[in-house]
Amino acid sequence: MILPDKKIKRLGIYFFFDKDGIVDQFITYFLADLVKSLDRLVIVCNGKLTSQGEDRLREYTNEILVRENKGLDVWAYKTGLEYVGWKTCETYDELVLCNSTVMGPVFPFEEMFSKMREYDVDFWGITKTHRIDGYDFGYNPYGYLPEHIQSYFIVYRKSLIQSEQLQHYWDTMPEIQSYNQSVGLYESAFTKLFADKGFKWDVYVNTDDFEGITDQPVMFYPKKLISERHCPIFKRRLFFHSYKDMLNHTAGETSLLLYDYLVAEKLYDINMIWDNILRSYNLADISRQLHLNYTLSTVEADTERVNHILKREKTALVMHLYFMDMLEESFQLAASMPSETDVYITTNTEEKKTVIERIFQKLPCSKLQVKVIENRGRDVSALLVGMREVVREYDLVCFSHDKKTAQSNPGSVGLSFAYKCYANVLYNRAYVENVITLFDENPRMGMLVPPAPLHGEYRELYGQRWGMNYSNTKKLCKELGIRVPMSETENPIAPYGSVFWFRPKAMKKILDKNWTFEDFPQEPLAVDGTISHAIERLYGFAAQAEGYYSAIGMSDVFARIEYTNLDYYVTHLPNDIERELRERLDAMYASTSWKVSKPVRILGELVKKMKKRKLEKGKV
Repeated sequence: MILPDKKIKRLGIYFFFDKDGIVDQFITYFLADLVKSLDRLVIVCNGKLTSQGEDRLREYTNEILVRENKGLDVWAYKTGLEYVGWKTCETYDELVLCNSTVMGPVFPFEEMFSKMREYDVDFWGITKTHRIDGYDFGYNPYGYLPEHIQSYFIVYRKSLIQSEQLQHYWDTMPEIQSYNQSVGLYESAFTKLFADKGFKWDVYVNTDDFEGITDQPVMFYPKKLISERHCPIFKRRLFFHSYKDMLNHTAGETSLLLYDYLVAEKLYDINMIWDNILRSYNLADISRQLHLNYTLSTVEADTERVNHILKREKTALVMHLYFMDMLEESFQLAASMPSETDVYITTNTEEKKTVIERIFQKLPCSKLQVKVIENRGRDVSALLVGMREVVREYDLVCFSHDKKTAQSNPGSVGLSFAYKCYANVLYNRAYVENVITLFDENPRMGMLVPPAPLHGEYRELYGQRWGMNYSNTKKLCKELGIRVPMSETENPIAPYGSVFWFRPKAMKKILDKNWTFEDFPQEPLAVDGTISHAIERLYGFAAQAEGYYSAIGMSDVFARIEYTNLDYYVTHLPNDIERELRERLDAMYASTSWKVSKPVRILGELVKKMKKRKLEKGKV
């Protein structure tokens, strides 16, 4: 049916779910535009809803239904339909069912509604999933996934609303128990079910040319749909979706292309994206989708721009110097900072202070201060106890120390770890200026850290960067009121080696704690599992709790090295591990102890067989 040339009467049922019951700005932005095209809006919330969230929703409707979190979106819609009643629904020209799994609008919904009223259809949506053979989510009645309208936004016209078939469909809808059931029984089946009954349908964004390329253009080509086909929405899932699934369909570029396009064209306030995803999802997933890794030049920088930034952004370098044999190297690192920055140095004796002041007096900087503190807690306590109040006065801080990793064997492993830290934090003046510019360009970036070590003994720990520190970090988060998603199976983004850049306001929850040197263990320190190791992993979660993301920064020089390392490990490491294991086994079999113990092993096997036979006889 084509809608008549008159004012269209529309009812909207909006499904909302948030595990914390919080209504973020992206929700209100969506609704503020949607209600311009509606005569009535009913909001169904699964689970809890905060009082502040309810107040925000009441700006758009007083009809808010809060129900038990069961049945997913399907039963939320069913609840809304039952609340309104079919007789009332039949008085509307269009019934809109939509939910909070999408963000937008990028373009006003009125444009879409205006265009779609000319379509001769009984129901319609924004986008569709193309036919998928060989998989039916275990519940689809057709044995495959037919071409179907995606259920995040579907519109019924009066011709369908008044039909006995639709009303019976919803009245007899079984309770949905799982995501697979929701997709299999409802989303993927609805379009074909009613098309087979003679009802006509279409979508606003035509993606027929994508058939054979992808079954879900809205997931894997969102930028193209927006830039070329005026799609008004994008999936929220794009910023935390399974990266494995992304790599099965793309080279991983999808979400970043969308994000960069939204920023460049100023089509959507990206702060609404950050506000929601940083509160709700693990930073590891977000980091993969948005590729929160930056490679910065060591050759060129916009010095003039940096000078302007430094006039309005107070910037400091904080260093903890303990090893006097590394003093010259530390000075060269400090010399990478612009002369407009302040420099603070901590050390543990007056004698060292005198030497440091003599060496660093020739450093061009706005301010130089050397402070004597305890070395209990080393570099971590130097920052959080010795310099806590100082760094709170700054907009941007670089923290460094004279890093030695004495426990590494051979010693070159520890020296290379230190090189990796310095090469990606304080490589030279151009690199540092580019770091400062990067923070200015990305106001939601709270911390920039070097990539984690993956050479020598660290290679085996690369995929398990929690080490012995997950429970201690989680305990600290609870103590400091840091409530963001954490997972023992996802590596934290952290300044391994404690050399990094950060915004002090992003570390508010850490800096608000009145740390003391007694919070840290006395020497000798364990190589892992201390409070210092937990704090090292805490920084990223603290920033996330304040609404900032943490990123990995690399100099262009080290990026060349890092790519080679990663390529080698992916290509050759499995074979190397297999060969090393074989060599170890061969050595074990050839050893005297193995040969001597052979009779004992044989006797042991005989005893096991005798026990087994005895048990079998007993059963008989």
